[in-house]
Amino acid sequence: MIIDCHGHYTTGPKELGDYREKQKEELKIDPLFSHKKGILDISDNQLIESIENNQLRLQQERGTDVTIFSPRASWMGHHIGNITTSKNWTEHCNDLIYRIVELFPKNFIGGAQLPQSPGYGIETSANELERCVNEYGFVGCNINPDPSGGFWNDVPPLDDKYWYPLYEKMVELQVPGMIHVSGSCNCTMHTTSSYYLGADTTAFTQLMMSKTLFKDFPELKFVIPHGGGAVPYHWGRFRGLCDMLDLDNLNSIMENNIYFDTCVYHQEGIDLMLDLVPTENILFASEMIGAVRGIDPLTGHYFDDTKRYIDKAKISDEKKKMIFEDNIKKVYPRLQQRLDQVGL
Repeated sequence: MIIDCHGHYTTGPKELGDYREKQKEELKIDPLFSHKKGILDISDNQLIESIENNQLRLQQERGTDVTIFSPRASWMGHHIGNITTSKNWTEHCNDLIYRIVELFPKNFIGGAQLPQSPGYGIETSANELERCVNEYGFVGCNINPDPSGGFWNDVPPLDDKYWYPLYEKMVELQVPGMIHVSGSCNCTMHTTSSYYLGADTTAFTQLMMSKTLFKDFPELKFVIPHGGGAVPYHWGRFRGLCDMLDLDNLNSIMENNIYFDTCVYHQEGIDLMLDLVPTENILFASEMIGAVRGIDPLTGHYFDDTKRYIDKAKISDEKKKMIFEDNIKKVYPRLQQRLDQVGL
């Protein structure tokens, strides 16, 4: 089975964007505007059309079986408005994912957006995660380490006790968290290049340097997307930092808690990661349809057709199966139950 652990609903109907624009107009009146959730009038036929012509078509063309599917990351927009803004927006986004999963139960499995908001605690996010897992059967969530939108001035590092109510819920529900920032509102950082990859690297470093987090939560699991940011390319630097800072060796720190996905869009990059990062800590993913949507003129294939890179990699079939299936089932313990429910 080929399981893609990183997909986003980036092809939503116009009504979804209209709802968000209405929220922004209300915030112009009052930054503390108390939003009501209201109704998002999107039909099943609209959802089917938006998926069949996009993610489902590419999924079938490329030979993947099922995708862990979450709302559009760049639209999470945690820096916008207040906690009622984020809560209502997030609930609608997660509701749409649930509807898509119900319409295409053998192709998509839900991953939750969280209603983070600058200046507020993380408890609302823990509650939304519980709703999505218990009511909707979601198996993962996205955690934004910088809800300020590129300024890194709102929440403490990921090992701070600020995050513990969310981590307690993640461990209780057996749900991993994928690190994922949203859109950048800092003009010095482009969203899907410097901001995304820089945030991945920053989050990894916070987790690597923590001496208490994984002692407090030994079963807590994080997925660092986009191939782990800059970490594999600078593997020697991070190994050296572990030595200098009197930390455990890098492989031991990652072993049961930190994983990288394969959203790396060239063969050489994938090969580098496979050479350096333990196979047990690599999860197949494409982020399709996501940041890079074009065709690579050097290969004639889509940049984000990452299955081709794993297929061509000079590793054993056993290791390929670990990356495509076994590791993901280990990191997402609720996944197998969902697969059994839908007959996969």
